[in-house]
Amino acid sequence: MSLSLRKPSATSAPFSADYGAFPRMNIITSAFLAARPKTLTASLIPVWAGCMVVQKLTGSWDAPLAFLTLASCLCLQIACNFFNDAIDHAKHADTERRTGPVRMTASGALSHRTVMGIGFFFLLGACLLAFPLIELRGWPILAIGVPSLYFTYGYTGGPWPLAYKGLGEIFVILFFGLVAVLGTILVQIGTAPVVPGTLVESLAVYNAGIVTGIQCGLLCAVMISVNNIRDRKEDLTTGKRTLAVRLGEGKARAMAQSFILAAYITLPTSSRALHLNLSHTWWMWIPSILFGGYLMLLIRKTPADSRMNKVLALSSLHLLLYLATYTILPTR
Repeated sequence: MSLSLRKPSATSAPFSADYGAFPRMNIITSAFLAARPKTLTASLIPVWAGCMVVQKLTGSWDAPLAFLTLASCLCLQIACNFFNDAIDHAKHADTERRTGPVRMTASGALSHRTVMGIGFFFLLGACLLAFPLIELRGWPILAIGVPSLYFTYGYTGGPWPLAYKGLGEIFVILFFGLVAVLGTILVQIGTAPVVPGTLVESLAVYNAGIVTGIQCGLLCAVMISVNNIRDRKEDLTTGKRTLAVRLGEGKARAMAQSFILAAYITLPTSSRALHLNLSHTWWMWIPSILFGGYLMLLIRKTPADSRMNKVLALSSLHLLLYLATYTILPTR
């Protein structure tokens, strides 16, 4: 089955000129692009970080449980990306001013119904993958999972869409950082800090997970901030009140830079929690720090147009390098 990137009608999209010249793509390719594979490192990072914390403080981690956790997180993020694609189109938030990657619903490559249907399919997949984790670890997984399921849709949909209220960065710091890292630790070590009788050793693991989760969340939020800076002019015309719209371009750039800076300022705290000897291994952070500094410069200087797409890709690579550095550091 093949679908062309046809010229959208007045009822199918708010614009048409920019997408009419794109080459034909089949439904599988269109769905792959709608999943936004370049953004999926945001699901990998918290699971990786949680397992890294557990490994450093307990000496081992469970690969099958990590795989189930990652697969469920990936399904949630892919579902969120599909809902975002369809709902932004329905709200006319994707216009001819867009400088980011092509949206499949707005371009006419996929129908609104198809994109929403695929989104719910991945949402169901996340639930099915979570069942073994719920059976194994109990109600704390439900306490994490139920809000995550809602916000997968509620990020752009529902009565109070977070992305349209300027809460995108806060959501990412909390759910793709703190909640996801602590949730991964819960799956790995099998006890929650709110359960009576939790061992002191387990609390130390969660303490390290809190600071590491915040760091990962901050660096994930850089990607959202860069995306919103790029789309700010379009969002101004469509009522999408992101933080970049609310703060203005200059302050939004400064905020994204501060996220990176905060991730490095807190390294002494996280190093103590993870039993890392920062005074002897500080030099291993040099490549990541230099990359972070270069990224901050790009965030400050790059025009708010399609050239921001390169900054977005580099933000993802920086996050991978940051966590890779953590992973290879020896414990005391």
